[in-house]
Amino acid sequence: MRIREGDPLEIYTNSDGEVIFKKYSPINEMSRSAGSAADVIHKLGGTPVVIFDRDHVVAVSGMQRREYAERRISPALEELLERRKSWLYDGDGKPILPVEGVQKNALAIAPIIASGDIAGAVCFMAGDTPSKGTQLQLTLAQTAAMFLARQLEE
Repeated sequence: MRIREGDPLEIYTNSDGEVIFKKYSPINEMSRSAGSAADVIHKLGGTPVVIFDRDHVVAVSGMQRREYAERRISPALEELLERRKSWLYDGDGKPILPVEGVQKNALAIAPIIASGDIAGAVCFMAGDTPSKGTQLQLTLAQTAAMFLARQLEE
């Protein structure tokens, strides 16, 4: 796990007096809301949905949770989030594989930006066969990202 300058940390001590630093994830704190948002947009968008914080998968809908639980985001998704732009796969160019160790491409990605900071992403995933993303999926991902960002700001 990488700690970047400005990342919030939680500090713990164990029984031996060792100091333990843990990255704080506001999205992880609201995993139930993220899970509900993923379920709703999965039903509307028709393909699996994954919600990420800055480092890991937080919520999954439409596929096996075990396969995705606690997996890291890929460098390609990290780079996209740094640009703070939404993304739609139109079938041209190289697809983004957003989850490390999983060979399924993203169809639509929207960053979660709360109080000016990148907090994570909402992502529609391709099913078993690669396909193009739709404008509806991009709009749903953006809507869920804005909803989650608003919840983080409260």
